[in-house]
Amino acid sequence: MINVFFLLMILAEIIASTSQVLLKISAGKKYPSFIREYLNAFVIGGYALLVVSMVISIFCYDGLGYMGVVVLEPIAYIIVMFMSRVIFKEKIVPSKIIGMFLIIAGIVVFYLLG
Repeated sequence: MINVFFLLMILAEIIASTSQVLLKISAGKKYPSFIREYLNAFVIGGYALLVVSMVISIFCYDGLGYMGVVVLEPIAYIIVMFMSRVIFKEKIVPSKIIGMFLIIAGIVVFYLLG
């Protein structure tokens, strides 16, 4: 059963994945000083999105319960994999595909049997 909290949790994971990508972009750049390394738009934006994601996730505990939220969090791994493919041109190897299907299977089993 898909409800508003389920969709909000998916949104939270998309936001968290975007945050991780921003932080990786920042890590790949050279900065003139130590301070600039941590005080730049990518890092500040990445951590701000992480906070937004955390607030949405905490809100979702109300409707999904502890296990419902925890089971949906690994979706971020799948989202990051696809975002990395598009943005960083990283390869999607067979082991990543197997892992993705195992994550999806675990979520499906939890929601169908739980």
